[in-house]
Amino acid sequence: MLGVDLGTTSTKAVLFTKNGTVVAHHTVEYPLFTPTPSTAEQNPAEIYQAVLTTIQETIRKSAIAPKDLLCVSFSAAMHSVIAVDAYGTPLTNCITWADNRSTKWAEKITEEWNGHDIYMRTGTPIHPMSPLCKLRWLKEEQSDIFTKAHKFISIKEYVFYQLFNQFAVDYSIASATGLLNLKNLDWDEEALAVAGVKREQLSHIVPTTHYFKGLNPDLAKQLGILPSTPFVVGANDGVLSNLGVNAIDPGVVAVTIGTSGAIRTVTDRPVTDPKGRIFCYALTEQHWVVGGPVNNGGMTFRWVRDTIASAEVETAKSLGIDPYEVLTKIAERVAPGADGLLFHPYLAGERAPLWNANARGSFFGLSLHHQKEHMIRAVLEGVIFNLYNVLLALEEQIGIPKKIQATGGFARSALWRQMMADIFDQEVTVPESFESSCLGAAILGLYALKEIDSLHVVSDMVGSTHTHQPIQENVEIYRELTPIYLRVSRKLSEEYNAIAAFQRKMLG
Repeated sequence: MLGVDLGTTSTKAVLFTKNGTVVAHHTVEYPLFTPTPSTAEQNPAEIYQAVLTTIQETIRKSAIAPKDLLCVSFSAAMHSVIAVDAYGTPLTNCITWADNRSTKWAEKITEEWNGHDIYMRTGTPIHPMSPLCKLRWLKEEQSDIFTKAHKFISIKEYVFYQLFNQFAVDYSIASATGLLNLKNLDWDEEALAVAGVKREQLSHIVPTTHYFKGLNPDLAKQLGILPSTPFVVGANDGVLSNLGVNAIDPGVVAVTIGTSGAIRTVTDRPVTDPKGRIFCYALTEQHWVVGGPVNNGGMTFRWVRDTIASAEVETAKSLGIDPYEVLTKIAERVAPGADGLLFHPYLAGERAPLWNANARGSFFGLSLHHQKEHMIRAVLEGVIFNLYNVLLALEEQIGIPKKIQATGGFARSALWRQMMADIFDQEVTVPESFESSCLGAAILGLYALKEIDSLHVVSDMVGSTHTHQPIQENVEIYRELTPIYLRVSRKLSEEYNAIAAFQRKMLG
Protein backbone atom coordinates (compact mmCIF):
# COMPACT_ATOMS: atom_id res chain seq x y z
CA MET A 1 0.00 0.00 0.00
CA LEU A 2 1.22 3.48 -0.87
CA GLY A 3 1.03 6.23 1.76
CA VAL A 4 1.23 9.79 0.43
CA ASP A 5 1.75 12.75 2.77
CA LEU A 6 1.11 16.30 1.52
CA GLY A 7 3.31 18.31 3.88
CA THR A 8 4.14 21.98 4.27
CA THR A 9 7.63 21.71 2.77
CA SER A 10 7.35 18.55 0.66
CA THR A 11 5.18 15.66 -0.49
CA LYS A 12 6.38 12.19 0.43
CA ALA A 13 5.26 8.82 -0.86
CA VAL A 14 6.24 5.54 0.80
CA LEU A 15 5.35 2.05 -0.45
CA PHE A 16 4.84 -0.48 2.36
CA THR A 17 4.21 -4.20 2.42
CA LYS A 18 1.29 -5.42 4.53
CA ASN A 19 3.61 -5.98 7.49
CA GLY A 20 4.91 -2.39 7.36
CA THR A 21 8.22 -3.01 5.59
CA VAL A 22 9.34 -0.09 3.43
CA VAL A 23 9.70 -1.09 -0.24
CA ALA A 24 10.46 2.29 -1.83
CA HIS A 25 9.96 5.99 -1.24
CA HIS A 26 10.32 9.36 -2.92
CA THR A 27 10.09 13.01 -1.82
CA VAL A 28 9.52 16.22 -3.77
CA GLU A 29 10.11 19.58 -2.07
CA TYR A 30 8.46 22.88 -2.93
CA PRO A 31 8.71 26.48 -1.71
CA LEU A 32 6.64 28.35 0.84
CA PHE A 33 5.97 31.91 -0.35
CA THR A 34 6.40 34.47 2.45
CA PRO A 35 6.45 37.92 0.77
CA THR A 36 5.35 39.55 4.06
CA PRO A 37 5.87 38.43 7.68
CA SER A 38 2.19 37.38 7.88
CA THR A 39 1.90 35.59 4.53
CA ALA A 40 2.58 31.87 4.01
CA GLU A 41 1.26 30.47 0.71
CA GLN A 42 2.01 27.70 -1.76
CA ASN A 43 1.21 27.00 -5.40
CA PRO A 44 -1.53 24.30 -5.55
CA ALA A 45 -0.42 23.17 -9.01
CA GLU A 46 3.13 22.58 -7.75
CA ILE A 47 1.82 20.40 -4.94
CA TYR A 48 -0.43 18.41 -7.27
CA GLN A 49 2.52 17.81 -9.58
CA ALA A 50 4.58 16.74 -6.56
CA VAL A 51 1.89 14.16 -5.74
CA LEU A 52 2.04 12.73 -9.26
CA THR A 53 5.85 12.67 -9.25
CA THR A 54 6.18 11.00 -5.84
CA ILE A 55 3.70 8.28 -6.78
CA GLN A 56 5.28 7.73 -10.18
CA GLU A 57 8.85 7.60 -8.84
CA THR A 58 8.03 5.39 -5.86
CA ILE A 59 6.26 2.87 -8.09
CA ARG A 60 9.16 3.00 -10.58
CA LYS A 61 11.77 2.42 -7.87
CA SER A 62 9.79 -0.47 -6.38
CA ALA A 63 9.39 -2.26 -9.73
CA ILE A 64 6.17 -3.88 -8.44
CA ALA A 65 3.49 -5.05 -10.84
CA PRO A 66 0.54 -2.61 -10.99
CA LYS A 67 -1.86 -5.35 -9.88
CA ASP A 68 0.09 -5.74 -6.62
CA LEU A 69 -0.71 -2.20 -5.42
CA LEU A 70 -3.60 -2.49 -2.96
CA CYS A 71 -4.31 1.21 -2.60
CA VAL A 72 -3.01 4.76 -2.48
CA SER A 73 -3.94 6.46 0.81
CA PHE A 74 -3.48 10.10 1.77
CA SER A 75 -2.28 12.23 4.65
CA ALA A 76 -2.20 16.03 4.46
CA ALA A 77 -1.30 19.11 6.45
CA MET A 78 -4.26 20.79 8.14
CA HIS A 79 -5.85 24.25 7.97
CA SER A 80 -5.17 25.13 4.32
CA VAL A 81 -7.63 27.16 2.24
CA ILE A 82 -7.89 27.58 -1.54
CA ALA A 83 -10.67 29.55 -3.21
CA VAL A 84 -11.65 27.86 -6.50
CA ASP A 85 -14.12 28.53 -9.29
CA ALA A 86 -16.76 26.08 -10.55
CA TYR A 87 -14.12 24.24 -12.61
CA GLY A 88 -11.81 23.74 -9.63
CA THR A 89 -9.38 26.39 -10.89
CA PRO A 90 -7.66 28.18 -8.01
CA LEU A 91 -8.47 31.85 -7.48
CA THR A 92 -5.87 32.03 -4.70
CA ASN A 93 -2.72 30.23 -3.76
CA CYS A 94 -2.96 27.60 -1.06
CA ILE A 95 -3.14 29.65 2.16
CA THR A 96 -1.31 27.46 4.69
CA TRP A 97 -1.66 26.97 8.44
CA ALA A 98 1.31 29.31 8.96
CA ASP A 99 -0.44 32.30 7.37
CA ASN A 100 -1.30 34.94 10.00
CA ARG A 101 -3.12 37.56 7.92
CA SER A 102 -6.41 36.77 9.66
CA THR A 103 -5.06 37.67 13.13
CA LYS A 104 -7.42 40.65 13.51
CA TRP A 105 -10.42 38.51 12.61
CA ALA A 106 -9.40 35.72 14.99
CA GLU A 107 -9.38 38.31 17.78
CA LYS A 108 -12.80 39.62 16.72
CA ILE A 109 -14.31 36.13 16.59
CA THR A 110 -12.89 35.39 20.03
CA GLU A 111 -14.03 38.61 21.65
CA GLU A 112 -17.28 39.48 19.85
CA TRP A 113 -18.65 36.53 17.90
CA ASN A 114 -19.01 33.72 20.41
CA GLY A 115 -15.66 32.21 19.48
CA HIS A 116 -15.24 30.08 22.60
CA ASP A 117 -18.60 28.32 22.15
CA ILE A 118 -17.73 27.65 18.51
CA TYR A 119 -14.41 26.14 19.63
CA MET A 120 -16.16 23.94 22.20
CA ARG A 121 -18.35 22.47 19.43
CA THR A 122 -15.74 22.27 16.66
CA GLY A 123 -12.52 21.45 18.55
CA THR A 124 -10.39 23.92 16.56
CA PRO A 125 -9.02 26.82 18.66
CA ILE A 126 -9.81 30.28 17.33
CA HIS A 127 -6.49 31.27 15.77
CA PRO A 128 -5.26 32.65 12.41
CA MET A 129 -4.28 29.09 11.39
CA SER A 130 -7.97 28.12 11.34
CA PRO A 131 -9.85 28.18 8.01
CA LEU A 132 -12.76 29.71 9.95
CA CYS A 133 -10.66 32.84 10.52
CA LYS A 134 -9.05 32.74 7.07
CA LEU A 135 -12.47 32.67 5.38
CA ARG A 136 -13.67 35.70 7.32
CA TRP A 137 -10.46 37.50 6.39
CA LEU A 138 -11.00 36.66 2.71
CA LYS A 139 -14.61 37.87 2.89
CA GLU A 140 -13.65 41.18 4.49
CA GLU A 141 -10.28 41.95 2.90
CA GLN A 142 -10.25 40.01 -0.40
CA SER A 143 -13.91 40.52 -1.29
CA ASP A 144 -13.40 40.37 -5.08
CA ILE A 145 -11.95 36.89 -4.83
CA PHE A 146 -14.41 35.83 -2.15
CA THR A 147 -17.48 36.68 -4.23
CA LYS A 148 -16.09 34.87 -7.29
CA ALA A 149 -15.35 31.67 -5.39
CA HIS A 150 -17.51 28.62 -6.05
CA LYS A 151 -15.87 26.53 -3.28
CA PHE A 152 -13.36 26.90 -0.50
CA ILE A 153 -11.24 23.77 -0.22
CA SER A 154 -8.07 22.37 1.32
CA ILE A 155 -5.00 21.20 -0.57
CA LYS A 156 -6.02 17.56 -0.31
CA GLU A 157 -9.48 18.36 -1.69
CA TYR A 158 -7.77 20.15 -4.58
CA VAL A 159 -5.65 17.09 -5.34
CA PHE A 160 -8.65 14.75 -5.26
CA TYR A 161 -10.64 17.10 -7.48
CA GLN A 162 -7.81 17.02 -10.03
CA LEU A 163 -7.73 13.22 -9.85
CA PHE A 164 -11.46 12.39 -9.75
CA ASN A 165 -13.35 15.61 -10.54
CA GLN A 166 -15.22 15.51 -7.20
CA PHE A 167 -15.20 17.84 -4.21
CA ALA A 168 -14.92 15.71 -1.06
CA VAL A 169 -13.43 16.39 2.36
CA ASP A 170 -12.74 13.76 5.01
CA TYR A 171 -13.92 14.08 8.62
CA SER A 172 -10.36 14.62 9.77
CA ILE A 173 -9.46 17.57 7.53
CA ALA A 174 -12.98 18.97 8.03
CA SER A 175 -12.61 18.77 11.81
CA ALA A 176 -9.53 21.01 11.58
CA THR A 177 -11.41 23.82 9.79
CA GLY A 178 -13.22 25.19 12.84
CA LEU A 179 -16.44 24.67 10.88
CA LEU A 180 -17.36 21.05 11.71
CA ASN A 181 -19.60 20.17 14.65
CA LEU A 182 -17.83 17.23 16.30
CA LYS A 183 -20.99 15.68 17.73
CA ASN A 184 -22.99 15.35 14.54
CA LEU A 185 -20.06 15.40 12.07
CA ASP A 186 -21.75 18.06 9.98
CA TRP A 187 -21.02 21.70 9.25
CA ASP A 188 -21.81 23.93 12.24
CA GLU A 189 -24.39 26.57 11.30
CA GLU A 190 -23.05 29.29 13.61
CA ALA A 191 -19.47 28.71 12.47
CA LEU A 192 -20.59 28.95 8.83
CA ALA A 193 -22.32 32.25 9.58
CA VAL A 194 -19.21 33.66 11.28
CA ALA A 195 -17.02 32.54 8.37
CA GLY A 196 -19.50 34.06 5.93
CA VAL A 197 -19.91 30.92 3.79
CA LYS A 198 -22.79 28.63 2.85
CA ARG A 199 -22.57 24.85 3.23
CA GLU A 200 -22.78 24.41 -0.55
CA GLN A 201 -19.51 26.36 -0.82
CA LEU A 202 -17.78 23.57 1.11
CA SER A 203 -17.08 20.03 -0.02
CA HIS A 204 -19.18 16.97 0.66
CA ILE A 205 -18.05 15.38 3.95
CA VAL A 206 -16.94 11.73 3.81
CA PRO A 207 -15.42 9.25 6.29
CA THR A 208 -11.61 8.99 6.37
CA THR A 209 -12.04 5.45 5.00
CA HIS A 210 -13.87 6.64 1.87
CA TYR A 211 -12.14 5.79 -1.39
CA PHE A 212 -12.40 6.62 -5.08
CA LYS A 213 -11.80 4.34 -8.06
CA GLY A 214 -11.75 4.96 -11.79
CA LEU A 215 -8.63 7.03 -12.35
CA ASN A 216 -8.19 8.38 -15.86
CA PRO A 217 -6.49 5.53 -17.79
CA ASP A 218 -3.84 7.81 -19.31
CA LEU A 219 -2.96 9.22 -15.90
CA ALA A 220 -2.90 5.73 -14.38
CA LYS A 221 -0.49 4.59 -17.10
CA GLN A 222 1.71 7.62 -16.42
CA LEU A 223 1.81 6.75 -12.70
CA GLY A 224 2.43 3.06 -13.34
CA ILE A 225 -0.74 1.85 -11.62
CA LEU A 226 -4.12 0.40 -12.64
CA PRO A 227 -7.11 2.74 -13.21
CA SER A 228 -9.05 0.60 -10.72
CA THR A 229 -6.58 1.22 -7.88
CA PRO A 230 -8.50 2.58 -4.85
CA PHE A 231 -7.48 6.07 -3.72
CA VAL A 232 -8.36 6.34 -0.02
CA VAL A 233 -9.13 9.91 1.04
CA GLY A 234 -7.38 9.36 4.39
CA ALA A 235 -6.95 11.89 7.19
CA ASN A 236 -4.77 14.76 8.39
CA ASP A 237 -1.07 14.37 9.06
CA GLY A 238 -1.27 14.85 12.82
CA VAL A 239 -3.76 12.08 13.56
CA LEU A 240 -2.06 9.73 11.09
CA SER A 241 1.32 10.37 12.70
CA ASN A 242 -0.15 9.12 16.00
CA LEU A 243 -1.34 6.00 14.22
CA GLY A 244 2.02 5.57 12.49
CA VAL A 245 3.98 5.59 15.77
CA ASN A 246 1.55 3.27 17.59
CA ALA A 247 0.14 5.97 19.85
CA ILE A 248 -3.55 5.09 19.57
CA ASP A 249 -4.20 3.40 22.91
CA PRO A 250 -5.66 5.47 25.79
CA GLY A 251 -2.93 7.17 27.79
CA VAL A 252 -0.24 6.89 25.09
CA VAL A 253 0.97 10.34 24.08
CA ALA A 254 2.98 11.12 20.94
CA VAL A 255 5.30 14.13 21.08
CA THR A 256 6.65 15.25 17.71
CA ILE A 257 9.25 17.92 17.04
CA GLY A 258 10.05 18.66 13.44
CA THR A 259 10.12 22.23 12.15
CA SER A 260 7.17 22.83 14.45
CA GLY A 261 5.87 20.36 17.02
CA ALA A 262 2.83 18.76 18.63
CA ILE A 263 1.58 16.63 21.48
CA ARG A 264 -1.34 14.30 20.73
CA THR A 265 -3.24 11.39 22.24
CA VAL A 266 -6.21 9.32 21.03
CA THR A 267 -9.60 9.20 22.78
CA ASP A 268 -12.82 7.34 21.97
CA ARG A 269 -14.91 10.53 22.00
CA PRO A 270 -14.50 14.23 21.17
CA VAL A 271 -12.79 16.17 23.99
CA THR A 272 -12.50 19.96 24.17
CA ASP A 273 -11.00 22.20 26.86
CA PRO A 274 -13.05 24.84 28.73
CA LYS A 275 -9.87 26.97 28.70
CA GLY A 276 -9.50 26.56 24.93
CA ARG A 277 -5.89 25.34 24.97
CA ILE A 278 -6.09 22.07 22.99
CA PHE A 279 -7.54 20.80 19.71
CA CYS A 280 -9.72 17.80 18.92
CA TYR A 281 -9.68 16.25 15.44
CA ALA A 282 -11.20 13.09 13.98
CA LEU A 283 -9.21 10.02 12.95
CA THR A 284 -12.25 7.80 12.42
CA GLU A 285 -15.78 7.99 13.82
CA GLN A 286 -14.48 5.98 16.83
CA HIS A 287 -11.05 7.59 17.24
CA TRP A 288 -10.40 11.24 18.12
CA VAL A 289 -7.00 12.88 18.47
CA VAL A 290 -6.67 15.49 21.21
CA GLY A 291 -3.60 17.66 21.74
CA GLY A 292 -1.82 20.88 20.94
CA PRO A 293 0.46 22.08 18.14
CA VAL A 294 3.39 24.44 18.68
CA ASN A 295 4.87 26.66 15.99
CA ASN A 296 8.36 26.59 17.40
CA GLY A 297 10.20 23.28 17.30
CA GLY A 298 13.29 22.54 15.27
CA MET A 299 13.05 25.96 13.63
CA THR A 300 14.39 27.51 16.84
CA PHE A 301 17.48 25.29 16.72
CA ARG A 302 17.92 26.31 13.09
CA TRP A 303 17.65 29.96 14.17
CA VAL A 304 20.47 29.37 16.68
CA ARG A 305 22.57 27.77 13.96
CA ASP A 306 21.98 30.60 11.51
CA THR A 307 22.19 33.62 13.81
CA ILE A 308 24.39 33.07 16.86
CA ALA A 309 26.55 30.11 15.93
CA SER A 310 28.10 31.06 12.60
CA ALA A 311 31.66 30.36 13.82
CA GLU A 312 30.70 26.89 15.05
CA VAL A 313 28.89 26.18 11.78
CA GLU A 314 31.98 27.07 9.78
CA THR A 315 34.11 24.83 12.00
CA ALA A 316 31.65 21.98 11.50
CA LYS A 317 31.71 22.43 7.73
CA SER A 318 35.50 22.41 7.61
CA LEU A 319 35.54 19.15 9.61
CA GLY A 320 32.73 17.58 7.60
CA ILE A 321 30.49 17.32 10.68
CA ASP A 322 26.77 18.10 11.00
CA PRO A 323 26.56 21.60 12.58
CA TYR A 324 23.72 20.44 14.81
CA GLU A 325 25.99 17.77 16.31
CA VAL A 326 28.57 20.43 17.14
CA LEU A 327 25.95 22.67 18.76
CA THR A 328 24.55 19.76 20.74
CA LYS A 329 28.03 18.94 22.05
CA ILE A 330 28.42 22.57 23.11
CA ALA A 331 25.06 22.49 24.91
CA GLU A 332 26.08 19.28 26.73
CA ARG A 333 28.88 21.19 28.47
CA VAL A 334 26.27 23.26 30.33
CA ALA A 335 24.39 21.93 33.37
CA PRO A 336 20.62 21.33 33.16
CA GLY A 337 18.76 24.61 33.64
CA ALA A 338 21.49 26.58 31.83
CA ASP A 339 22.48 28.23 35.12
CA GLY A 340 19.11 29.96 35.39
CA LEU A 341 18.72 31.08 31.77
CA LEU A 342 15.25 30.48 30.29
CA PHE A 343 14.22 30.83 26.65
CA HIS A 344 10.63 31.26 25.48
CA PRO A 345 10.76 29.99 21.87
CA TYR A 346 7.97 32.08 20.36
CA LEU A 347 9.89 33.13 17.27
CA ALA A 348 6.88 32.52 15.01
CA GLY A 349 4.09 33.49 17.40
CA GLU A 350 2.57 30.51 19.17
CA ARG A 351 -0.33 28.17 18.94
CA ALA A 352 -0.80 25.85 21.93
CA PRO A 353 -1.05 26.61 24.74
CA LEU A 354 -1.04 30.44 24.33
CA TRP A 355 -2.90 30.66 20.99
CA ASN A 356 -1.34 34.06 20.49
CA ALA A 357 0.06 34.92 17.06
CA ASN A 358 1.67 37.99 18.66
CA ALA A 359 3.81 35.99 21.13
CA ARG A 360 7.52 36.69 20.73
CA GLY A 361 10.69 34.90 21.81
CA SER A 362 12.82 36.02 24.74
CA PHE A 363 15.72 35.05 26.97
CA PHE A 364 14.95 35.52 30.68
CA GLY A 365 17.50 35.50 33.46
CA LEU A 366 20.43 36.56 31.25
CA SER A 367 23.42 37.75 33.29
CA LEU A 368 27.14 38.41 32.83
CA HIS A 369 28.18 34.84 33.63
CA HIS A 370 26.12 33.40 30.77
CA GLN A 371 27.97 32.44 27.59
CA LYS A 372 26.90 31.35 24.12
CA GLU A 373 26.74 27.71 25.23
CA HIS A 374 24.18 28.63 27.91
CA MET A 375 22.03 30.27 25.25
CA ILE A 376 22.20 27.21 23.02
CA ARG A 377 21.16 24.90 25.86
CA ALA A 378 18.41 27.29 26.99
CA VAL A 379 16.91 27.27 23.48
CA LEU A 380 16.77 23.46 23.42
CA GLU A 381 15.27 23.37 26.90
CA GLY A 382 12.79 26.13 26.02
CA VAL A 383 11.23 24.05 23.25
CA ILE A 384 10.68 21.18 25.72
CA PHE A 385 9.39 23.48 28.48
CA ASN A 386 6.83 24.83 26.02
CA LEU A 387 5.70 21.34 25.02
CA TYR A 388 5.45 20.40 28.69
CA ASN A 389 3.15 23.40 29.12
CA VAL A 390 0.89 21.89 26.45
CA LEU A 391 1.06 18.50 28.17
CA LEU A 392 -0.13 20.05 31.45
CA ALA A 393 -3.23 21.36 29.64
CA LEU A 394 -3.79 17.94 28.08
CA GLU A 395 -3.42 16.17 31.44
CA GLU A 396 -6.34 18.17 32.83
CA GLN A 397 -8.57 16.43 30.27
CA ILE A 398 -7.08 12.91 29.99
CA GLY A 399 -4.95 12.40 33.12
CA ILE A 400 -1.22 11.68 33.38
CA PRO A 401 0.06 9.74 30.33
CA LYS A 402 1.20 6.16 30.82
CA LYS A 403 3.63 6.33 27.91
CA ILE A 404 5.42 9.03 25.89
CA GLN A 405 6.35 8.27 22.26
CA ALA A 406 8.83 10.83 20.88
CA THR A 407 9.20 11.34 17.13
CA GLY A 408 10.49 13.82 14.58
CA GLY A 409 13.92 15.18 13.72
CA PHE A 410 14.70 16.05 17.34
CA ALA A 411 14.58 12.34 18.25
CA ARG A 412 18.00 11.93 16.59
CA SER A 413 19.51 13.96 19.47
CA ALA A 414 20.22 11.99 22.66
CA LEU A 415 20.54 15.27 24.58
CA TRP A 416 17.13 16.53 23.48
CA ARG A 417 15.50 13.16 24.21
CA GLN A 418 16.96 13.14 27.72
CA MET A 419 15.81 16.73 28.29
CA MET A 420 12.27 15.61 27.49
CA ALA A 421 12.45 12.69 29.94
CA ASP A 422 13.79 15.03 32.64
CA ILE A 423 11.42 17.98 32.09
CA PHE A 424 8.38 15.69 31.65
CA ASP A 425 9.61 13.44 34.50
CA GLN A 426 8.52 10.40 32.51
CA GLU A 427 10.08 7.60 30.49
CA VAL A 428 10.44 8.63 26.84
CA THR A 429 10.49 6.04 24.05
CA VAL A 430 11.44 6.66 20.43
CA PRO A 431 9.41 4.36 18.16
CA GLU A 432 11.01 2.83 15.12
CA SER A 433 8.79 4.25 12.39
CA PHE A 434 9.68 5.58 8.94
CA GLU A 435 7.57 8.59 7.85
CA SER A 436 4.85 7.99 10.43
CA SER A 437 2.13 9.95 8.61
CA CYS A 438 2.69 7.87 5.45
CA LEU A 439 2.58 4.64 7.48
CA GLY A 440 -0.57 5.84 9.26
CA ALA A 441 -2.18 6.58 5.89
CA ALA A 442 -1.21 3.14 4.58
CA ILE A 443 -2.68 1.40 7.64
CA LEU A 444 -5.88 3.43 7.34
CA GLY A 445 -5.99 2.35 3.70
CA LEU A 446 -5.87 -1.32 4.75
CA TYR A 447 -8.64 -0.62 7.25
CA ALA A 448 -10.75 1.14 4.60
CA LEU A 449 -10.47 -1.85 2.26
CA LYS A 450 -11.30 -4.26 5.13
CA GLU A 451 -7.93 -5.97 4.75
CA ILE A 452 -7.62 -5.55 8.55
CA ASP A 453 -10.34 -5.22 11.18
CA SER A 454 -8.41 -3.07 13.66
CA LEU A 455 -5.90 -0.22 13.48
CA HIS A 456 -3.92 -1.93 16.24
CA VAL A 457 -1.98 -3.98 13.69
CA VAL A 458 0.43 -1.04 13.85
CA SER A 459 1.81 -2.51 17.09
CA ASP A 460 3.35 -5.32 15.05
CA MET A 461 4.95 -2.85 12.63
CA VAL A 462 6.57 -0.39 15.06
CA GLY A 463 9.40 -1.25 17.42
CA SER A 464 11.48 1.10 19.58
CA THR A 465 15.00 2.45 19.07
CA HIS A 466 15.74 4.48 22.22
CA THR A 467 14.37 4.69 25.75
CA HIS A 468 15.27 7.37 28.29
CA GLN A 469 14.52 7.38 32.01
CA PRO A 470 14.32 10.66 33.97
CA ILE A 471 17.51 11.55 35.85
CA GLN A 472 16.25 12.56 39.28
CA GLU A 473 18.73 15.36 39.98
CA ASN A 474 17.83 16.93 36.62
CA VAL A 475 14.13 16.50 37.35
CA GLU A 476 14.52 18.50 40.57
CA ILE A 477 16.24 21.37 38.74
CA TYR A 478 13.58 21.53 36.04
CA ARG A 479 10.79 21.24 38.60
CA GLU A 480 12.09 24.44 40.21
CA LEU A 481 12.38 26.29 36.90
CA THR A 482 9.08 25.19 35.30
CA PRO A 483 6.80 27.49 37.36
CA ILE A 484 9.05 30.46 36.57
CA TYR A 485 8.94 29.61 32.86
CA LEU A 486 5.13 29.40 32.92
CA ARG A 487 4.61 32.62 34.89
CA VAL A 488 6.86 34.68 32.60
CA SER A 489 4.90 33.77 29.44
CA ARG A 490 1.59 34.57 31.15
CA LYS A 491 2.76 37.92 32.51
CA LEU A 492 4.08 39.03 29.12
CA SER A 493 0.77 38.56 27.30
CA GLU A 494 0.04 42.30 26.92
CA GLU A 495 3.65 43.05 26.08
CA TYR A 496 3.62 40.43 23.28
CA ASN A 497 0.72 42.29 21.66
CA ALA A 498 2.43 45.66 22.05
CA ILE A 499 5.78 44.62 20.62
CA ALA A 500 4.10 42.74 17.75
CA ALA A 501 2.15 45.88 16.85
CA PHE A 502 5.38 47.85 16.86
CA GLN A 503 7.10 45.28 14.63
CA ARG A 504 4.23 45.26 12.16
CA LYS A 505 4.37 49.07 11.99
CA MET A 506 8.12 49.03 11.34
CA LEU A 507 8.28 46.01 9.01
CA GLY A 508 5.00 46.47 7.16
